[in-house]
Parts: sequence; C-alpha cells; structure tokens
Amino acid sequence: MRTTYCMMMFLCLAAFSGMVQAQTDRPGNRMIAGGRDGGAAEQHTGEGAPTLDAQREKRALAIFAKLIEKEIVSAAEAMPADKYGFAPSAGEFKGVRTFAQQVKHLAATNHILAAAALGEPAPTSAGDEAGPETVRTKTEILDYLKESFAHLGKAIEAIGEKSRAVKSSPISPLPAGAETRLALTVEALVHAFDHYGQMVEYLRMNGVVPPASRS
Repeated sequence: MRTTYCMMMFLCLAAFSGMVQAQTDRPGNRMIAGGRDGGAAEQHTGEGAPTLDAQREKRALAIFAKLIEKEIVSAAEAMPADKYGFAPSAGEFKGVRTFAQQVKHLAATNHILAAAALGEPAPTSAGDEAGPETVRTKTEILDYLKESFAHLGKAIEAIGEKSRAVKSSPISPLPAGAETRLALTVEALVHAFDHYGQMVEYLRMNGVVPPASRS
C-alpha cells in the first residue's frame, strides 16, 4: 500500500511539476497569452526555459480539491451514524481502522500537511494522524473533516506566495529540504483519495451505495 501511495504521489507531482518553477519569479520573464479566457498560460524566462503560471495552475488544483472533498464528504455523510464504529472482520482485516477512524485520520493528515505547506506548527490536536480524541460523534467528525479541507484550501491558495515559509512534515515521504507547497498539498489529496477508496468499501459492506456511484 505504501509503495502504491508513493507511486500515485509521484505521478501527481509529475503532472503538476511545472508549478514548482512557477512559485519563483525570475527577471526577464515574458508572458504568453493563451487559453480560452485569454489569461497567461505560459511564461518564458530570459534563458528560454518555459514555466507555468502559478495562478492558473493553483486554480486548477483547487478544482480537483473541491471535487475530492465533495466525494469524501458525501461518503462520510452517507454512512449511518450507528455504523461509524464498523470495521471489517472477515478475511485479513485484523487491526484495521473503523470507519470513524478512517475519516478522522484522513482529516488529521489534511491538517498536518496543510499546516506544513503554510509554514505553521503541526496542529497538536491531530495527534499521531489519528485526530482529536474529543471528536467522536458523526456530526463532530464531519465538522472536523470539512475544516480540514478548508485548511487545505488555504494552503492551495498560498501556492506562489514567496512571503510564507514551507515546513517539512514528519509524516511526508519528502526529505527535509525537498518539500514544496505544491508537493505537500498534492500529497494530501492523494492520501485523501486513497482513504476514500477504503471508505467506499466500508459503505458497500454495509449496504450503502456511495453517493458518487448513484445514478
């Protein structure tokens, strides 16, 4: 699972790799208009190396983040409150997280990686990626989940800002010094969608069709 997760992260980062260069301005840049809205689509530095426009790229990433948030939140809302303590038991599922723990872990990781991307201290309430112990009911967990995506949204919005520092995160596979705001936000989205897949299995095991799969 860890190998698959890292491979997914690599592919996503490769797709958005142009944004890394776009987070720094260089003298001699010239803009080339493009796209249907006439906005700046591509920059060329004085050396002729192309970079992408951070503003347009972060807007695209924000769209993906909203789509992922919608699917995850709707899945969490679809699970009945009395099934939040469900964890599979048949087969090789010993010690796996309950549905509630899956959602809290996903949200806690969003908070931790968003904080690092914004140069903030890691939230102590996130614990060891498990989320606050005081967050227990379905309503409380849903609120915590939505707050985590709002936090992540702020990190995405900050892409391209040079006045904010970026911190390394102990939960990220990125070594200290290799982290970027882009990489940390993409990592959070990849991780979130990985757990969404597990949430879908839990829903179906309880006779609930995931909202995204309903006609």
